[in-house]
Amino acid sequence: MKSTLHNLVANQFGPRADAYIQSAVHAAGADLDALRAFVQTQRFERVLDLGCGGGHASFTVAGHVGQVTAYDLSPDMLRAVAKEAQARGLSNLVTEQGTVEALPFADGSFDLVVTRYSAHHWHDVPQGLREARRVLKPGGRAMVMDAVAPANPLLDTFLQTIEMLRDPSHVRDYSVAEWEQMLRAAGFATDAPTLYRVRLDFATWIARMRTRALFADAIRALQQTMAEEVTAHFEIAGDGSFTLDSMSMIAAAV
Repeated sequence: MKSTLHNLVANQFGPRADAYIQSAVHAAGADLDALRAFVQTQRFERVLDLGCGGGHASFTVAGHVGQVTAYDLSPDMLRAVAKEAQARGLSNLVTEQGTVEALPFADGSFDLVVTRYSAHHWHDVPQGLREARRVLKPGGRAMVMDAVAPANPLLDTFLQTIEMLRDPSHVRDYSVAEWEQMLRAAGFATDAPTLYRVRLDFATWIARMRTRALFADAIRALQQTMAEEVTAHFEIAGDGSFTLDSMSMIAAAV
């Protein structure tokens, strides 16, 4: 019997928890710098990190807020985050396990909801965003940070293909326009996004997910046979390393 998507995500990421804690790509970045700067200018008491993964967004905000709840589908990931938080002396970080589509929190529980490099695995992003809006206080904020798909259909299709070959729990990298529409439909007013370009080392990218050699070879074959506009946009190097589009967007609960 095949796994549900939720089980597939948990099974994919649970055994790789330590790799995501240690991942240089996930542990730093201009988006985390922006998140830190944002929380430093506010007075957020309770923060929810949806799909916390390796916990880097939680670690970033913990020193500037009252309490942060690191929330994830994978119990193994949460254990790794709790262990790292203890090592860092972050006593105001707590963990909670569950799905984003049915949050176990009361209405208006949080001042800020953040999610980073997680939503492209969610089963139902619109429902997850509605839940995020529900648990936010009136006037609360959300900050979304994720890979984004180019508007060009060819580039979009290529990106989704290599993402799923690398990781079968991948659902979709959404475009900026899709994010804006989904956030507004969920009850948010969106600010203009900040766009980034993130360089990914192919060998590290594959190793972190322990992608099967068959699928890694398929990605490399696809990279080598695509049209020049794909190679140029993603800045695909001879070793398969490439550049990914990402964004951060702040939204206010209305």
